[in-house]
Amino acid sequence: MTDTPARLLKLLSLLQTPREWPGGELAERLDVSPRTVRRDIDRLRELGYPVEASRGSLGGYRLVAGAAMPPLVLDDEEAVAIAVGLRAGAGHAIEGVDEASVRALAKLEQVLPSRLRHRVSALQNATVPLVRGDGATIDPQTLTTLASAATGQEALRFSYRSGDGTETKRQVEPYRLVSTGRRWYLVAYDLLRADWRTFRVDRVSEPFATGARFTHRPLPVEGVGGAEPEDAARYFARSMAGRQPELRLDVRFRAPAEFVAARLPPTLGVPEPEPGPDGEDGCRLRSSSTDSLEWVALRLALVDCEFAVQGPPQLVAYLESLGARLTRAASPGTGPGHGPGDGPGHGPGNGPGHG
Repeated sequence: MTDTPARLLKLLSLLQTPREWPGGELAERLDVSPRTVRRDIDRLRELGYPVEASRGSLGGYRLVAGAAMPPLVLDDEEAVAIAVGLRAGAGHAIEGVDEASVRALAKLEQVLPSRLRHRVSALQNATVPLVRGDGATIDPQTLTTLASAATGQEALRFSYRSGDGTETKRQVEPYRLVSTGRRWYLVAYDLLRADWRTFRVDRVSEPFATGARFTHRPLPVEGVGGAEPEDAARYFARSMAGRQPELRLDVRFRAPAEFVAARLPPTLGVPEPEPGPDGEDGCRLRSSSTDSLEWVALRLALVDCEFAVQGPPQLVAYLESLGARLTRAASPGTGPGHGPGDGPGHGPGNGPGHG
C-alpha cells in the first residue's frame, strides 16, 4: 500500500481494536516493511494518537488512553451501531441523555455515507421500542435537524402544533435545544412574531434548514451574552415559570433521604433527612416545581413509601381525589358502570370484527 494517508487510516483502524498487534503482522496487513510500520506509528504519535510499544519477541503496538480523545476511525458496522444507539436514546427524552448526545448524533449522521444512513433508518423503522416513563416520543431526525441548524446558525422552517391542536408555520433562528429529562424544547427567535419562543420538539414536524445564515441574538435574560447552554436553560426556566403556576412543595417521607432521592426526579429537588416523631428514618422535601399537578402527584406516589403532603393545598386535594378513584378501582362493584354490559367493550358492536 503506497498511499500514505490511506495506509495511516487503515493502520489506525487496526490499532483501535482492543488487542496488541505485532509489528510483523501489521506489516503483512498493510503490505509494507516493518520499518515503514515504525515510521507510520511515529506519524500517528505526532498527530496525538497514544500508541504504546512493547519490546521482545512477543511485543507489538496498541492504542492506549491518552490525555485527550483523538479522532476515531469507525468501520461500517460500528458507525451503524453507534448511530442507532444515539437515535434510540435521543428519541425518547430519557433523563441523562442531554444535548451532547444529540450533537454527537448530528455530527455522525452528517458524515455517514448514504448507504449507511439507509441502514440506520431501516433498523430504526423496524424496531419497536418499549418506552418507559411519561416523556413524549420524538423523531430523532427532527432532533438532529434542529441541533445541526442551531450549531451551524442556519434559519429553520417547520410546522408547529400548539397545545390546543392549532397548526402554524414557523420560521425561526434556532438558539439551543434544552432537555428537561421528560421532554425536549427548542429555544429560538421567531422571525414572523419578532420575539423569542420555546417550542416543544414533539410538536415540531417537517423541519427544514433554509440555508439562510444568521448571528445569534442576545437572549432577553439579565447577564446573558453568548450562545451557551446555561443561557438557554436560564431563559427556558424563566419562560416556563410564567406559563405554569409554581407549586411550593412540602412533603414528609417515611423513608431515608437516600432512598427517596434515588426515586425522585432531580427537578423536584433533594429531600433533607428529618426523623419521624418516633425516631424512625424519614426525610422532608421542600422545593418548588412548575410541573403539572398530575405529574407531581404521580412522581410522589412512585417513590413507593409512606408520605404526607403538607402543601400546597391543591396538591393535597388532588391526591385525595386520586386516592378515592384508585380505591374504587380496586373494589369491583363499587364504581360507575359496574353492571353487566355497562363497561367499555361490553356493548353491542364493541367486540372483535365489528366496524
